[in-house]
Amino acid sequence: MYDPTVARLTYRALLGRRRALILGALPLLLIAISVVVRFLAGADDQTAADLLGGLALATMVPIIGVIAGTGAIGPEIDDGSVVYLLSKPIKRPTIIFTKLIVAIAVTMVFSAVPTLIAGFILNGNGQQVAVAYTVAALVASIAYAALFLLLGTVSRHAVVFGLVYALVWEALFGSLVPGARTLSVQQWALAVAQKVSGGDLVTSDVGLTTATVLLVAVTALATWYAGQKLRSLTLAGEE
Repeated sequence: MYDPTVARLTYRALLGRRRALILGALPLLLIAISVVVRFLAGADDQTAADLLGGLALATMVPIIGVIAGTGAIGPEIDDGSVVYLLSKPIKRPTIIFTKLIVAIAVTMVFSAVPTLIAGFILNGNGQQVAVAYTVAALVASIAYAALFLLLGTVSRHAVVFGLVYALVWEALFGSLVPGARTLSVQQWALAVAQKVSGGDLVTSDVGLTTATVLLVAVTALATWYAGQKLRSLTLAGEE
C-alpha cells in the first residue's frame, strides 16, 4: 500500500522552495507571537491555552492541512502530469494511500512540532497544555490531510474549498454555532486533547468516544473515496 517512488515525488512537490516557504510561515509566526506573549505576560496557563487553541489548532493546522493535502495530488491533476503516474503499474489505492501518508507527515511536522515549541515557550507545558494541543494537532493532521487530499482529487478548486472549510466552517461556524461543532475536526481533536490534559483548560463539545469514531470514519471514508475517484479518472483517460 506504500510506494517509495510516489512518496519521493510527492515530498519533492510539497517541499519545493515556494510551498516550503508558505508551509513555514505560519509556524514561525506562531513561535514569534508566543515569544512576545511570554515576554509581555509571563507564563500563564490560560493564555497558553487560548493562543494554542485559537491560533495553532483553529487556524494554523487546518491551513497547513489544506496546503499539504491538496498539494499532494491537486497540481498533478491540474497540469495533467498525473497521467504519467497512472500509466505505471501501481494500484490507484496505493497512490492515494502513499500521498496521504506524505501529506499527514508534512502536516504533522509543520503544525504539531511548532505547537509543542510554542507551548513550552508560553508556559513550560504547565497543566500539560503544550502536550495536549500537540496531540490535538497530530490527530487533526490525519483527518485534515485525508479530507483535503480528497478535495484535491475531486475538484480543481480544492484550495479555495479547503480554505473556506478551514476558515469559515471550522473557525467561524465551529466556534459560534453549537450544532456545527459536532461536525468539526477541531472539536474532535480537542476531545482527545481534553483527555490528555485532564484539566479544565482544554475542553470540547464532543465526547471522546464520538470524536474517535468520527475521526477514524472520516479519515477512512475520505481515503477510500479518493481512491475510487482516482480510479474513475484513470478509466476516463483510457476510454
